[in-house]
Amino acid sequence: MALGVTPATAADAVPAGYAVPIGGALKYDNEAVWGRLVELAGGKGARFVVLATAAGNPARSGRQIADALARRGALAEVLPVSPKLNDADVTAAVRDPALIAKVRAARGVFFSGGAQERIVDSLAPAGVESPLLAEIRALHRRGGVVAGTSAGAAIMSSVMFRDAQDVMRILKGELRQGKEYDRGLGFAGESLFVDQHFLKRGRIGRMLPLMVAKGYTLGLGVEENSAAIIHGDEIEVIGGKGALLVDLSSMKRDADSGPFNLRGARLSYLDRGDRYRMSTRTVLPSAAKLADHRVDPNAADFKPFFDNDAFHLDMLGDTTIVNAMSNLIDNARREVRGLAFNARPAADDPAPSLGFEFRLYKGEDSVGWYTGAFGGEDYTVANLYLDVTPVRVAQPLYRPWIN
Repeated sequence: MALGVTPATAADAVPAGYAVPIGGALKYDNEAVWGRLVELAGGKGARFVVLATAAGNPARSGRQIADALARRGALAEVLPVSPKLNDADVTAAVRDPALIAKVRAARGVFFSGGAQERIVDSLAPAGVESPLLAEIRALHRRGGVVAGTSAGAAIMSSVMFRDAQDVMRILKGELRQGKEYDRGLGFAGESLFVDQHFLKRGRIGRMLPLMVAKGYTLGLGVEENSAAIIHGDEIEVIGGKGALLVDLSSMKRDADSGPFNLRGARLSYLDRGDRYRMSTRTVLPSAAKLADHRVDPNAADFKPFFDNDAFHLDMLGDTTIVNAMSNLIDNARREVRGLAFNARPAADDPAPSLGFEFRLYKGEDSVGWYTGAFGGEDYTVANLYLDVTPVRVAQPLYRPWIN
């Protein structure tokens, strides 16, 4: 955890406030998220400052966010803190007493999406915490809300992905400090790793190698148009979809085998309304799930809904991992497998035939909950297990049937 800007101390290890990573692509009509942010900050009249530091067009992004908060009753102001603003010096802005005072008077801070390195490089240049960042931390410690979407969510852990769009390259070992990953700002605490756009972009393939490399045992991958409220020991998921919890506390791996591998990663999927207790690694389903159907694949009277023997050719595809989990928990089968590989590897790929088998399987503590209350077939899944094994994939993968 050496990359964190400020190590936690016994006095401030558990702030009184709320860290709210939002998985990106947050819709402006998502009342569950916008309304809840204002509620957490004190309700109507709550003061927010908006930092569009990450945005390519900070004036526009900041205004849109401030308007969304204002429509829910907040008093929101955009602070001119961005390297993309021509008429404002970001180095001076993070030391400006007037801007610091605005944070001190606020109950919430909202970081926009964009490029997360702009946030970290502006508020903590070369790892040195600015006075503005110190005031944001003080707001968080005294019970305020620190929220961020996309890039604004990436900064929530002490280590973050800086520029790591190619998930397969990271699975293949391309994980460099200052390039693919860097220091974050750590509002989620020292022991929780956070990633965003998670299910849509198949980012479990990059989360696992980073967690192993940096010693994290708990990871939180927040989906688009969804948010996770981190408060004390609990995580609550709200919004349009959910979040994936990755627990590596009992994981094993062969560090001498070359390519990335692991066995026994524990995965849980939290749908909207669900909670998770970090100290005990316990999933707490929503009232809607508890009122509907419990799925216990280890029960003597288990009646599975599915009996298909699936194989997923792209485990890093759009929502593939959570779809596989939802199917497996309510399936007569005990496991499901799939692949992650480059069907058309780049010319500079050092290992074009390297792929990875993902094996999801049930354990003695695997359980799920189902509801149709949200208008679909929605599952909460606790404690499925994952092995990732390197494999050799044929190149080309297929040929014409007739030459």
